[in-house]
Amino acid sequence: MREIVLDTETTGLDPNKGDRLVEIGCIELLNRIPTGATFHAYLNPDRDMPAEAFAIHGLSIEFLKTHKRFADVVDDFLAFIGDDAPLVIHNASFDHGFLCAELKRHNRALISRDRLIDTLALARRKHSAGPYNLDALCGKYGIDNSRRTKHGALLDAEILAEVYLELIGGRQAQLGLAESTGARSIGVDGVAAVRARPAPLTSPLTDAERAAHAQFVATLGDNAIWRNYL
Repeated sequence: MREIVLDTETTGLDPNKGDRLVEIGCIELLNRIPTGATFHAYLNPDRDMPAEAFAIHGLSIEFLKTHKRFADVVDDFLAFIGDDAPLVIHNASFDHGFLCAELKRHNRALISRDRLIDTLALARRKHSAGPYNLDALCGKYGIDNSRRTKHGALLDAEILAEVYLELIGGRQAQLGLAESTGARSIGVDGVAAVRARPAPLTSPLTDAERAAHAQFVATLGDNAIWRNYL
């Protein structure tokens, strides 16, 4: 089962009053395991940045002006989230409202609410007492969020993926394993690339240790089964 953990940053609280998206971050899960595939984009909102929003995420208009607009990355974004993969979002109605406002602005089909998995609602059902913000849930589950000095969409999506796995029953080994081919990653400018999986760890044995082991096995005679593993 494919799921997308998603987070956004914005210029404010209400897309109906002119607030815009300024960052989108997505993490792909396959059978509840992160695959390494991500989507990330900073967005030029074509407006000012209120001080209250800047204090939260630290994204200035001067920085955002150097990046693409939503219209330039929408195709890559929609391709990444697909047509039916569940979208795991904390306080999902907020991000969903902003995404739909941008999609509507560019005459694209809106994201169905049926796709949303709201981790805020999951947390409220699982725990009788709050708070339920991401930092509080990280503290509850012992998840390291020390890198989160400011809100950031991709980092928050990574942290939320860990929180989500705890909310649905703990970070246990899954029966289904993520595909081990290439992990597709789409970067800040919406450019797709294939990133190979990490290579196996190199052996810590030195050549001298290997040679000494071979000499030892040789003393055991022709019937030593260890010869088959040299």
